Amino acid sequence: MTVDVTTKPRTLESYVGGEWVKGNGPGQTLLDAATGAPVARIDSSGVDFAGALTWGRDVVGPKLRALSFHDRAAMLKALGQFLMANKEEFYAENFATGATRADGWIDIEGGAGTVLSYASKARRELPNTRVLTDGEVELLSKDASFSAQHVLTPLTGVAIHINAFNFPVWGMLEKVAPTFIAGVPSIVKPASQTAYLTELVVRRIVESGILPEGAIQLIAGSTGDLLDHVTGQDVVTFTGSAWTGRKLRSGAAIVENSTRFTMEADSLNAAILGPDAGPGTPEFDLFVKEVAREMTVKAGQKCTAIRRVIAPRAFTDALVAALGDRLAKTVLGDPSNEATRMGALASLDQRREVRDRIRELRAEAEIVAGNPDEVRIASGDAEKGAFLNPVVLYADNPLAKTAIHDVEAFGPVSTVMPYDDVGEAIALARLGKGSLVASVFTDDKGVAEEVVLGLAPFHGRVLIGNRLSAKTSTGHGSPLPVLVHGGPGRAGGGEELGGIRGVNHYMQRTAVQGAPRLLSAVTGRWIEGADTRADGTHPFRKSLAELRVGDQLVTATRTVTLEDIEHFAEFTGDTFYAHMDEAAAKANPFFDGRVAHGYLIVSFAAGLFVDPDPGPVLANYGVDNLRFLTPVYPGDTLGVRLTCKEINPRAGAEHGEVRWGCQVTKQDGALVAQYDVLTMVAKTWSPAA
Repeated sequence: MTVDVTTKPRTLESYVGGEWVKGNGPGQTLLDAATGAPVARIDSSGVDFAGALTWGRDVVGPKLRALSFHDRAAMLKALGQFLMANKEEFYAENFATGATRADGWIDIEGGAGTVLSYASKARRELPNTRVLTDGEVELLSKDASFSAQHVLTPLTGVAIHINAFNFPVWGMLEKVAPTFIAGVPSIVKPASQTAYLTELVVRRIVESGILPEGAIQLIAGSTGDLLDHVTGQDVVTFTGSAWTGRKLRSGAAIVENSTRFTMEADSLNAAILGPDAGPGTPEFDLFVKEVAREMTVKAGQKCTAIRRVIAPRAFTDALVAALGDRLAKTVLGDPSNEATRMGALASLDQRREVRDRIRELRAEAEIVAGNPDEVRIASGDAEKGAFLNPVVLYADNPLAKTAIHDVEAFGPVSTVMPYDDVGEAIALARLGKGSLVASVFTDDKGVAEEVVLGLAPFHGRVLIGNRLSAKTSTGHGSPLPVLVHGGPGRAGGGEELGGIRGVNHYMQRTAVQGAPRLLSAVTGRWIEGADTRADGTHPFRKSLAELRVGDQLVTATRTVTLEDIEHFAEFTGDTFYAHMDEAAAKANPFFDGRVAHGYLIVSFAAGLFVDPDPGPVLANYGVDNLRFLTPVYPGDTLGVRLTCKEINPRAGAEHGEVRWGCQVTKQDGALVAQYDVLTMVAKTWSPAA
């Protein structure tokens, strides 16, 4: 099924309770941002919002929670690949939002890429279980009979994602991906102006059948009384204006139930030009390029766009001139035209809003480039399209001003502000009262340190730009799946993405106390004091089908000699004095004489526990948490206890990962070394194979 973009406007539908539902009211007509032509009609009146929540909690949630993290990751990978394969249909619809194809790449392929990133991270970093352990086991008794483990389990409610108009695809997918990995269903509410693109993507996701039915529900239009029915197990995320966010967050049901509410709001992001980065330096040129790019990508309609340009006073004339020249060359027009470099704002209402904000800014700053009341375009309709040429303002005494630090013109608008020293630059950036991102362009290590440490408490992300990272940098305005997206204070005080950190937002952290054997049963991970099994078969002879958590091997022993230490030193080249010089070793407060190399101990331990014959253990791929606890001297005798701690079958492969707890002790029972050995083990194996 494809959407015929010539048959407009189409009626958008909500997807709730497993069905597509049309609103029963007059609705609102949505217009093409570049041409003014009707695109779609949107209306959610008549939707059973309480029923959508109940269906998500009672029907969809249990299905998701029955899946392991790896199961969900496999589905998410398939979804990301599906979205990439169907991207051209989304690009065709994207032009109506006023965005160019380059803008759409950030939204459409950036959204699919975020899905794929979360699928990959979940497979690599999470166990193939339904519960996560958080941190190390806490021993609560001397005899290891009572312990505690923090665990993370999925919330049993629904995540309601209320999104902004500027990223109708990425804005949805960057929230849905970690939510799905956590095992929580989503209800997506896109901003009405560009909801037709979100609806198209959700429709294709539902048709694909990749995700369990209802993993994503969609509200096309107003949320009605949806937020009146939330509970303490639900989550609400909001991207939009701070005023709207505060209103939603203060809702009676949200306050009464302490419903989790994450907000990404207004953000007057700053970019600082370092005092070393004057005209003629690579950093100056990079700075001009970055500011201009952030002003024109998505027509400046990005939560992370640069609104305040902070530069040394001596460089501001050159900076304004360079920015003006670069922006004047930006081709503004019909976003579907390949020659266009900046498209339209999302709507005529949005253009009026930006012009109003510019008027407020002009009370404290002067326009030095661009004219907000004159539209100059290379293609398209200047009257029906929501076009606005880039505008640069200059505020000469920015520390004494307020509007330039409070008013956000959500479009291609930035204000240049001079500073006289680095401390003043930091103070200016902080006047934004909390932002999503700031950047500093410098090649001076001292400046980088001072600015980053000064900005970090007020920002969710800080970018350092310079000549060395210019070719590989993702830029000031690009949130990445692996990095935190959010900011303190005015920016909403919320946090999204950040890799697996984003998954944890939809899970409950619980401290579980009890006997180790029962804690182990809950977490699927062996801990000290839990049951063990020694059935006479070497654990390395067991495939995943045969291996059990708690399978244990207690090895024979080996005595370390002085000859062993000297041979190891000669063989490896590690002739550190503590191993080779008796007098110097005794002078060390930690030793009583020459000691064995730590890695000699690890090597001897491997020699004690490894089964040499071909078998289901395919490879050793790492060691975690290695600690040397007691010195080993010539004449000490070592033994090893090896225990299967965790088994993670890999979906779609013939092997899985096994984590083994290794404890090396010596003749008096003292713990010499402790670490985890990581191996790949075949799911099934027989000697004949």
